[in-house]
Amino acid sequence: MRTILIEAKNENDEAGIARAGEILRAGGLVAIPTETVYGLAANALDPAAVNRIFAAKGRPGDNPLIVHVAAFDEIRPLVTRIGKKAEKLASLFWPGPLTIILPKSAAVPGEVSAGLGTVALRMPSHRVAAAIIKAAGVPLAAPSANVSGRPSPTNAQHVLADLDGRIDAVVDAGPCSIGVESTVISLASNVPCLLRPGAVTLRQLEEAVGAVDISPAVFADAGSGQQVMSPGMKYRHYSPKARVIILRGSLERFIDYVGAHCCEGDAVLCFEGEKELMPLPAVTFGREDKAQEQAKRLFQALREADELPAQRVFARCPGSDGLGLAVYNRLLRAAGFEVVEL
Repeated sequence: MRTILIEAKNENDEAGIARAGEILRAGGLVAIPTETVYGLAANALDPAAVNRIFAAKGRPGDNPLIVHVAAFDEIRPLVTRIGKKAEKLASLFWPGPLTIILPKSAAVPGEVSAGLGTVALRMPSHRVAAAIIKAAGVPLAAPSANVSGRPSPTNAQHVLADLDGRIDAVVDAGPCSIGVESTVISLASNVPCLLRPGAVTLRQLEEAVGAVDISPAVFADAGSGQQVMSPGMKYRHYSPKARVIILRGSLERFIDYVGAHCCEGDAVLCFEGEKELMPLPAVTFGREDKAQEQAKRLFQALREADELPAQRVFARCPGSDGLGLAVYNRLLRAAGFEVVEL
């Protein structure tokens, strides 16, 4: 298969957007930009097209997908009920980096929901993504556009590095503005539950709908035998080829530990301004007190670690407040939950 590159720097690039829509309507796979990461899109109502996503990514079939829409009313045929909390969240955060899980209707194929009775829904704020959904004329199932388990792609070049020759097209609209996947909240039970942290923070969710539980899978592996409701809850994710080890503690203790335990082929993932202090090759992922920078840089930095090339990466531990919780969650999964307390 030849993967074509479509330039669409904004929503006014009508030819590129129309071409992407045409491919999607025909059952093809198109990597599209969103504000979070690039997504691998297919017609969410076409089981054969959805199965092509799993095949291209090497994604396990029990890992559900997120369905992307361009307008709130487009979710109505996809669910059996919406409810006031979903309406409130959508009014505040859609379009934007929030995924809402609701009971699904029969219109949603089982392949999308991994056999669950729920569906994950999102309305991206990226204008090119919205234009492509409109051009396709169907809701789009779209997990991250990478080989399953690899760091998520935040530009078109990352997509091509993983999926060139496996998908029909990539729409290049430049780098993503946020850099980590959407927040996922389930409204399928009485108390809303945060399943995956993202740019819409826990505090923002609580201010909108009251009490919100946090799934244990945010901080620990859900387990291979457990059925999950959201992407990012199961399996090792976001990982470079190198083994990642998170070191939690002060900068001084981090440097001491790395100096005592390092060997050839090791590298460091550290904060901006710390690189020159490290005894090993290092890549940075933003300043220590800037979670927004860390989110935007993290997946790029993990890919850079492979380019060194590194066999083992000692990583500085980010904070876990606000957007920092999303960065910490992604790094935890990249490390397979291997954390050393200093």
